Amino acid sequence: QVQLVESGGGLVQAGGSLRLSCAASGRTFSSYAMGWVRQAPGKEREFVAAISWSGDSTLYTDSVTGRFTISRDNAKNTVYLQMNSLKPEDTAVYYCAADPGGLVVVEGYDYWGQGTQVTVSS
Repeated sequence: QVQLVESGGGLVQAGGSLRLSCAASGRTFSSYAMGWVRQAPGKEREFVAAISWSGDSTLYTDSVTGRFTISRDNAKNTVYLQMNSLKPEDTAVYYCAADPGGLVVVEGYDYWGQGTQVTVSS
């Protein structure tokens, strides 16, 4: 069992930056693949980024490639999402998710956080 708690969301102007954090409980965090998924109002959840258990492999959706960076610190049981050059269309609730398989996945995560709101003003 893994419990996930996101933080770092907020209101930022277009072109600005935010760093989201996701703190995980449980001794098995380092064996889990981690991901970020977002949901904008009236839209379905959308995969954003994922990182393998070791951090050696990452995957991004096309719309954030080159602007967002996912990373993890297994010693701190934390995964991060650095978001630069933010756009109004990045506005959404961002969820942290965990998959016990260890490899990057786009969907099918087993554990989810409660989400953190990111709002980008134009």
